Amino acid sequence: MSDAAVQPGPTRPPLSISLAAFVSSFDRFAISPLIVLVAHDLGATLAEALTIASAYFLAYGVSQPVWGILSDKLGRVRLMKWTLLAAALTGVAATFAPTLSILVIARALSGAFYGAIVPTSMTYVGDTVDEANRQPALTDLMAAIALGTASATALAGVLAHFIDWRVVFAIPAVLAVGCAFGLRRLPEPPREQQGSVVATIRAAITHRWVLIVIGLAFIEGAVVLGVLTLLAPALQSQGTGAAIAGLATAAYGVGVIITSRMVKALSSRLSMPRLIAIGGSATVLAFGLLAAHLSITTVIIAALLLGATWSFQHSSLQTWATGVLPQARGTVVSFFAGTLFAGSAVGAAFGGGLGDKNQWTLLFAITCAVGLVLTVSIVVSRRIYAGPRKS
Repeated sequence: MSDAAVQPGPTRPPLSISLAAFVSSFDRFAISPLIVLVAHDLGATLAEALTIASAYFLAYGVSQPVWGILSDKLGRVRLMKWTLLAAALTGVAATFAPTLSILVIARALSGAFYGAIVPTSMTYVGDTVDEANRQPALTDLMAAIALGTASATALAGVLAHFIDWRVVFAIPAVLAVGCAFGLRRLPEPPREQQGSVVATIRAAITHRWVLIVIGLAFIEGAVVLGVLTLLAPALQSQGTGAAIAGLATAAYGVGVIITSRMVKALSSRLSMPRLIAIGGSATVLAFGLLAAHLSITTVIIAALLLGATWSFQHSSLQTWATGVLPQARGTVVSFFAGTLFAGSAVGAAFGGGLGDKNQWTLLFAITCAVGLVLTVSIVVSRRIYAGPRKS
């Protein structure tokens, strides 16, 4: 075959996939600046209102194995279209929820349906982008996710302050419908031959490196996403308004956008363990800074550093997950995302208990220590995996 006849494969995710991931991220992170306002409006404590976030993360995580199996069997694009429409319906329910209990249920269902989007988007990239270009392509996808995060945390507080917190749940519901229609013309990617559902699950849960990767993802979810949710409430506990607290934590999304460009440039020059070490160091610095002093300035700096964590450490762990067991990629990535957000639920619940007692310094000090152990564990595990006796 002549060079002219060679068709290069894609090196970045399609726009419609990135937009769907953006909406999923927007919905997921919009709650942080709203927690204190919802608690006040519905007569709940901070810990009770935090169940909105922890229930969302838990449902997001628990639903992942189901979505992974269905995406392997039914197709990536088809699954995303239908779950976006279902998420839109639950978003409407959350918008008009009259009580905290109904709001928690509606948000949990939203988490379950939006839970299909990001891992399936990752799997789509794994299906369509060759391994050499996969981490840069995943960082492009993460930039879209980060833009959703930054938009959510920046706008949610402002909209809640000047209009009403319920409007924040309506926005992603409308956008989800648009994304579902936008995915109609996207072709399904080719997938490797699948065995039975039971065989696919067995292959995943009995694979040593799959278990290690998803275990590391659980801890990362608790450390990064779970405690990240509490940055705005931590500021609000000091009297900072919802709009300012949301804008401060929006620095996380800005940090991801900036540092994801750096990862794209450095991924061909630095080994994965070195990228992980950079991201993990940012985690330790972020929470060490917050443990030393909590203020708007330190939250902004810490949020920026956690953006670097997501770009350097999480993108590496995520790339690892897409390649560890290719014949069950959708299932493995769903387990990865599921444990990540199950960890987020645990982190948010644990942190919420300490936050209710105003023990923010203790929370951030514990998170700093766990982040250090996590970083060393991921670096060492990846080096062993990449060694000559990889299995």
